[in-house]
Amino acid sequence: MRAGTIPGTMTAEPSAAGTPGGSSGPSSEAGLSAKQREELAALNCTVSHNMHGRYCVPLSSRHRPAARKILAHEVHEPRTIAYITSHCDDGDVVHAGTYFGDFLPALSKGVAPGARVWAFEPNPENHRCARMTLELNGITNTTLTNTGLGSRQDSRLLRTSDAEGLALGGASRIIARESGETAGAEVVRMVTVDEVVGPARKVSILHLDVEGHEQEALSGALNTIRRCRPVLILEVLPGSTLIGGDWFTDNVLCLGYAKTTDVHRNSVFSCKARDGGNS
Repeated sequence: MRAGTIPGTMTAEPSAAGTPGGSSGPSSEAGLSAKQREELAALNCTVSHNMHGRYCVPLSSRHRPAARKILAHEVHEPRTIAYITSHCDDGDVVHAGTYFGDFLPALSKGVAPGARVWAFEPNPENHRCARMTLELNGITNTTLTNTGLGSRQDSRLLRTSDAEGLALGGASRIIARESGETAGAEVVRMVTVDEVVGPARKVSILHLDVEGHEQEALSGALNTIRRCRPVLILEVLPGSTLIGGDWFTDNVLCLGYAKTTDVHRNSVFSCKARDGGNS
């Protein structure tokens, strides 16, 4: 299945100039078109920038860590970004939990010519802001989809605000319908990496920041993992039993994966078969 066939997907083709990630100036709002200014006003967001580019930051989650970093013109998780861009070789990067696109300018510039970034964000407000982040930077090598990643195509509940109505931002999470936590939740669509990226693409990095939904997202990416042996970068929440559990052992570690390092709150797993035996 091509990404462009999924509703809510934004796909940009490479520009004639062939610039992988576009460029942006040092100021946040300089050079915006009238249409972009109208869209920004409608989104209830602000534009900020750092060394990598410009960002559309939702004001509703300006209290969240990533938003605060970007609003201060700093880089959120700089070591994670550096690890991804230095290990993606000539393949694609799958980036789930895109938020407002705080990684997108750097990742789009870091992948090789001809490679793509596949970005997934189920929160509708975050997705709209991430789409604007792409536009602000002229990014041409990223496919952004308004979905979460799961083990199959279906719909799930995503909690986007806490009990007080405060936006969860990048901490929005999938919840069970029977959990009783439906306040502040909305229905979102789920897709799989295997279906969206497809068998024709080489994937070098699979980065999951999906707030406790890692096993389901990995389940929907197993064909890609077996075929490409990408580096896995997993943000595993405290109390998670994923990495020490039978499922991860039987489906991931059995392929030759081993933990190689930690970057920020992420655990990194590399496959010996991909690394030529050096993990």
